[in-house]
Amino acid sequence: MSGPLEIDDDALAACVQCGLCLPHCPTWRVTGEEARSPRGRIDAMRDVQWHGADLDGGFAEVIESCVGCRACTTACPSGVDYGTLLAGATAGLTAPGGPGRVPWWQRTALALLDRRGAVRAAVVLGALAQRLGAGGRGPFANLPLLPVRQPPLRSTGADVVLLTGCVMDAAQRSVHAAAVEVLGRAGVGVWIQPAPGCCGALAEHRGLHDLGARQLARLAEGLPPGLPVLSDAAGCGAAIVEAGARPGAPDAVADLGARTREVTAFLAEHADRLPPPGDGPRERVVVAPPCHLRNVWGPSAAEAGRELLGRYCEVVATDDDDLCCGAGGAFSVLRPTDAAAIRSRKVAALRRSGAAVVVSANPGCALHLAAGGMLVEHPVQVLERLTRQEGADHGR
Repeated sequence: MSGPLEIDDDALAACVQCGLCLPHCPTWRVTGEEARSPRGRIDAMRDVQWHGADLDGGFAEVIESCVGCRACTTACPSGVDYGTLLAGATAGLTAPGGPGRVPWWQRTALALLDRRGAVRAAVVLGALAQRLGAGGRGPFANLPLLPVRQPPLRSTGADVVLLTGCVMDAAQRSVHAAAVEVLGRAGVGVWIQPAPGCCGALAEHRGLHDLGARQLARLAEGLPPGLPVLSDAAGCGAAIVEAGARPGAPDAVADLGARTREVTAFLAEHADRLPPPGDGPRERVVVAPPCHLRNVWGPSAAEAGRELLGRYCEVVATDDDDLCCGAGGAFSVLRPTDAAAIRSRKVAALRRSGAAVVVSANPGCALHLAAGGMLVEHPVQVLERLTRQEGADHGR
């Protein structure tokens, strides 16, 4: 590293500027601007790192306009690790005095994500604001109704640990409840994460790597050892796996990363224990695989969940399965105009599929697509509903 960015020069040199990543980049697809493409952003990084260009607002705009979907990484024939480059550039921007310095209120909000009471209070306030008619403005605009009350979660055994997380536990605990039910029908006892907390992914996305690392370390140290750890939030689970695989990761984090599994991929391995599918008409669904499920966990993880759903549903494809929906963690909140433009393309493709129900394994993607007018369910919610019906039919 010889410049102001936390980037290895060899990694930065790996890009040969071939442009094969461009069709896979959601911001390039929407804007057509070279600067909003992976190779354009890498070129901007090189100007700063190698040629002394200013680390200014223009550079910040180029970098911060990236959703972080990582589709370019899987498309790159040269094996460029764009995610690491993006993280290094973001860290340079958010360093003290940098043009992308994170405002105090964002730092405070991100630091509170592993405080269960604070997160729950924020969600309840949002829910009340929606019900009082304030949901059409600000961060809660067009979102489906947030819950005021949440179903209780109870451990059913000790075969696996279910990560409950921070925002998801407060806003979408019904997904956790569905996961526990489906796992139970597969004969898997679930130990609910004893100390709900944040995996640090959102802090990482904002370039606050020290905060994200502290949050993940606290989470890792608070989990029981030895058991498989299941995540029903694809982005959070991918962040944990990726952090655990980094050189020099703390032992607890490396261990957690090695034990963490995506819940539908885990269920696919136990599909024979679930109620068998019936012979009647099948519900038609379209899968919108989260970017981090496909691009970090790997295509096999995304395909495993799709095949499991295919046992009970008619799963239809879209003509842009590999493109991002525009959620991007906090991207949809921080850059709502960009996120909405990307989402509009995705929603159009989902509607062309003809399926009424969209299935997404990531909470941020689900909320973002629902705010765009789609009916969205998590795969475990679909599986819980359909295996309950099949189980009842076979019990007659």
